[in-house]
Order: sequence, then C-alpha cells, then structure tokens
Amino acid sequence: MSGRRVTMKLRVGNLEANGAARRGGRRRRLHGQRGFTLVEMLVVITIIGMIMALVGPRVLNYLSDSKMKAAKIQIQSFSSALDLFYLDVGRYPSSAEGLTALVRPDGGAGGWNGPYLKGGTVPNDPWGNSYVYRSPGERSAYEVRSLGADGQEGGAGSAADISSSSN
Repeated sequence: MSGRRVTMKLRVGNLEANGAARRGGRRRRLHGQRGFTLVEMLVVITIIGMIMALVGPRVLNYLSDSKMKAAKIQIQSFSSALDLFYLDVGRYPSSAEGLTALVRPDGGAGGWNGPYLKGGTVPNDPWGNSYVYRSPGERSAYEVRSLGADGQEGGAGSAADISSSSN
C-alpha cells in the first residue's frame, strides 16, 4: 500500500467504533424497562410517610413499656440479691452502704459471701440513672427505686418512679 489510507468503520450492536450511539446520540431503552415518573415517586413517598405517622408512636410506646418492664425485672433481681445478703450477713445493707454492698464487701459485713450481683458492678436503670436504695424503706425493710425516664422523684407514664415496694 503506497500512500493510501484505508478507513474502516466498525459497528458493534448499536454503537459505532467511536462510541457514539445511533440516532443522533440518544440512547435507546431496552424493551420492558421503564422508569418511574416524579408523580409516582411522590405518591409512594407520601404513602410511606402516612404509614410511619401511624405506626411510629406505637413503636415508641412499646419501647417505653419495655424499659419500664426491664427496670421492674432489675429491681426484682436486686431484691433477690438483698435477701441473700440478709441470709449471709444477718441484716440488709444500710442506706450509706447502698447497693454496692452487694458487689464489694464492707468491713462491717461479717459473713459476706458475695458478690451477689453478676458483673461486679451495680447496673444503672434502663434510662442510665442510678437506682436509689433506702434501708429501712417506707413500707418494708428496704426499698430499691428507679426514678424513671426523667430521673426525678414522682412523675407519670414513663417518668413514673418504679419501686420494689410497689412490685
């Protein structure tokens, strides 16, 4: 080939060799594929929003109820541990000793066979607040109390106090 240039166009499917698509650069859709319109997307988002508005408060209510039940169960666990402490030592921990007497021996607790709680620490209530321990309690030899979601005495609903004397 003496000085002649040969140009070839290669076509594969709908694309030419230079990568441009046929028909003025527009892409063709494959059969059966269709996108969603803006109106369809807005309808779906609105329906999902309405469902969340109806279901959301119920889910939050169940979460609040489960925290209250967990606090009651922990208080029952403390009551069992306090009764074991009483059997070993012959008295309940004083208010000054508190619930830590269930995991660490105090010098004045002869016969201590603890720890009476697993983990070596006194857990906080489900809202992250410390439990309040009093000995003697208002209605019994001791009282263990969670101050509820608000962390203050009194309250209603999820902020209500949960006490061993009311279980």
